[in-house]
Parts: sequence; structure tokens; C-alpha cells
Amino acid sequence: MTKAANDPGYLVAALYKFVALDDWRDMQPRLQAAGEAKGIVGSLLLAREGINGTIAGRAADLRAFLENDLLVDARLAGLSLKESHAAAKPFRRLKVRLKKEIVTMGVDGIDPRQIVGTYVKPADWNALIDDPDVVVIDTRNDYEVAIGTFEGAVNPNTRSFREFPAWAKNYQGLHNKPKVAMFCTGGIRCEKSTAWMKEQGFDEVYHLEGGILKYLEEVPAEESRWKGECFVFDERVSVGHGLKTGDYTLCRGCRRPLSAEDRASPLYEEGVTCPHCHDELSDDQKARFAERQRQMRKAREEGYVHLGAKPDAAEKKETAADKPRG
Repeated sequence: MTKAANDPGYLVAALYKFVALDDWRDMQPRLQAAGEAKGIVGSLLLAREGINGTIAGRAADLRAFLENDLLVDARLAGLSLKESHAAAKPFRRLKVRLKKEIVTMGVDGIDPRQIVGTYVKPADWNALIDDPDVVVIDTRNDYEVAIGTFEGAVNPNTRSFREFPAWAKNYQGLHNKPKVAMFCTGGIRCEKSTAWMKEQGFDEVYHLEGGILKYLEEVPAEESRWKGECFVFDERVSVGHGLKTGDYTLCRGCRRPLSAEDRASPLYEEGVTCPHCHDELSDDQKARFAERQRQMRKAREEGYVHLGAKPDAAEKKETAADKPRG
């Protein structure tokens, strides 16, 4: 079925809040049912410490879900919420999951409700990171940093947010300047990383309010210090200034973002493998991914939706497109 010319596409909402949710387990089935009834897709994570997620739907349906099913809970007032648009459906289905943490840092006792860094508005961010007394740190993972970051930012080269505390303890550059400025995709990782930094004794710790997404939405491209695109955890893969969908696609073998150069490589096979994972995947995995791609291609030709094969043992780790971050 082709998309109608006047089809408005999908509204995407990235949201989070650190708040005590003692009934978080009871919230899961209610939100799952309400979201499915309204055609909402994406992921929501619930934990005792709060809520985090990225969800999407037709604009009226998504707004109804936000207003009537989420924000009707007074505890979620002041929820951090960033909206953008996607021309195509950015997720396959809705998953409301229960987690120990809404963003996994793996350090007990970190509570952004009690202590956190100083929030900096996007309009004021350039002046902060231009200050020679500031060390600027990108708290995201290596594959995210690879496609875009702020000028002069330090890349910790971490593969997961759990690695950040160990990296920070060993990075001597943090002790060379009196101020630390941190940023991430939507702000939630910085809530925990700045709280942790404050507990380590760093006094002047700042973070970009609303994250990179808010900066790209509000700061004009001609004034921007951002270079490249911003990885997002949905089928858009990346966005640029004005939150316009970027040029990257996703490797279905390893879930890494792929540039045009990556896709031109002889090691790239659509839906199967790419230059990053060609030597990592077994022949059996490549054969199964190739069969999955064949079935998906056939489904497109015959006009129905193919949701893909269930993940095997190598894929059961939470993949980039399924795991809310910020």
C-alpha cells in the first residue's frame, strides 16, 4: 500500500522523569493495553525510580495517550518531553517493560532527584563550551559519537553507559579544568552522570537541558557547534538540525548506524551484514539474516508487512533500536 500524499506521518515523543513509582509493576499492563488500543508503538521503561521511553503514533492518538494515560498521573507532571516527526512508522510495536533502572548506569544510590548538575539551556550551551575553563564530555556510546558530536568534546569510547564511571575515574583530563559540561541524546543519561560526578566531589558540573535533540531543534544551524548527525533509537536512525531525518540507515546484523560510504562497501549486504560486523558474524547467522531479508523483500512485493524473525541468542541483547536512551 502506498502512502497517501496528505498522510501526516507519525509524531514521536521522547520522554523521561525520575520520580518515585512504588506501583511501577501495576502500571505496566495498564499502559500496554491503553497504548495498543490507540495504535502507539515504541518502548517505555518503568522502574521504581521513574519512567523513560520513546513512543510514536498518529498525532491525535499519541496526544490522547500522553494526556489521558500518562499525564493523568499527577506524579508525572513536569515530564521531560521532546516531540519530533517521522514520515514512516518508526517502531514495529509497543513494548512497556519493567526494569531495575530507567537508564542503566549500574551504580547503586545515584538519585538525580537529590543531587544533579546545573541545567544549561540550548541557547546558552555555545557560550559554556567555548569557555576555556570547561572540559566537554560526550556521555554517549562509541557508535553514537562516531556519527556526530560537539566540536572539541571528549569521547570516552564506551560501549555502554555502565562503563562511564570507570572511564571518568581514570580520565586525568577531568582534573585539568575546573568546570565539566556533559551532554547526551535527550538528557536522561546526564541526569545520572552529573549526579555521579557531583558525588565524586566535582563542584561545577553542567549538562545540556533537553540534550542534543533539544539543541538541534532550537539552535539555528548557522550558529551550531554540532558536527554530523545525532543517532536516535528508532527506525529513523539519525536526525540533523531541525530534527530532520538524517542520511544513516541501520545494519540489521549488528544494529550499528551506516553511512553512504558503509553501504558502498563490498562487505555490506542489505539486511545481513556491514563492514563493522562482517567478520564478527558466523556463517550460520549470515545465512539466517539473508533468509529473513528474502522473506521481508517478498512481503514488500506482495504488499503485506513482515515483522522479521525472532532474535536468536546473538541478538537477544537489547538492540539500539529497541532500547530507550536519552
